[in-house]
Amino acid sequence: MRKVFISFILLVPAFASGQTPPATLTFEVASVKPSPPLNLNPAAIAAGQLPHVGMSVRGNRLDIGYMSLADLIVMAYKVKPNQLSGPDWMKAERFDILANMPEGATQEQVPEMMQALLAERFQLKVHRETREDAAYALVVAKGGHKLKESPPDSEVPAGESTQQGIKLPNDIGQIKIDRGGGGATLVSPQRGTTKVSMTPDGQMHMETSKITMEGFAQMLTPFVDRPVIDMTELKGNFQVALDLSRDNLLSRAKAAGLNIPLPAGRGGPGIPAGPVEASDPSSSSIFTSVQQLGLRLEPRKMPLEHIVVDHLEKIPTEN
Repeated sequence: MRKVFISFILLVPAFASGQTPPATLTFEVASVKPSPPLNLNPAAIAAGQLPHVGMSVRGNRLDIGYMSLADLIVMAYKVKPNQLSGPDWMKAERFDILANMPEGATQEQVPEMMQALLAERFQLKVHRETREDAAYALVVAKGGHKLKESPPDSEVPAGESTQQGIKLPNDIGQIKIDRGGGGATLVSPQRGTTKVSMTPDGQMHMETSKITMEGFAQMLTPFVDRPVIDMTELKGNFQVALDLSRDNLLSRAKAAGLNIPLPAGRGGPGIPAGPVEASDPSSSSIFTSVQQLGLRLEPRKMPLEHIVVDHLEKIPTEN
């Protein structure tokens, strides 16, 4: 059961992302504090006490938990982690942020306001560079894709804190736990219903009822060794099933800064350093899962924008 919740911790922040329209906005008030250690106690999680991780927006209130400075910069400038260059310590320092957005501001404008917050509180200065870089192109295989289009949207039920359901922010949805089967379901306005189950050997099977190919590429990126760029030219929402190996999950946890020890008898404590190298499609369950969808991940060199950190303080100015 703990593995299922850890998997959701790694996946939930992606449900709160958006695109930033041209705007110049700042938060009205913002509190920035170092994050306390995560409480990953299975009993607490099962009781509905989810770790404070990721980003949510309720009304004009922004709540960010246990995000590193690298995470915040990536979100603020709408790039992937591989497209950020800076000191290694910015991946380790983690913060909780509570902020009020100005009247009329939307969640889609949060990245713009986060840029201003990082500049003001952490003295962040960056510049942009375009580099020819390694990436994976998500493309349709020669035989055509095997994806099913998502059915029309249905109303997402409001979450409630019960023994079977854990309430999440409105923009994320609701987690329902299958206590007997060792799985969980996340109901989200953005991605419909996502069902997750774990096998005894630590592999995760995930079925998402509603996702764009751009969103699917973003989902794949943290689990491989380079950015994934959607080049399928497929429009609309699709149903997607994905199998993630134990090594994929541990590498994702490592990238997210979660120090999750391995169970006894499965390699000892610790997490392998760095992302899984997967340039050979046969070397990763992710590549196999993508191929089963009639898609391919092709290694290519592409011009990608990079954000380079010129200056960043470890300690924010006082609230």
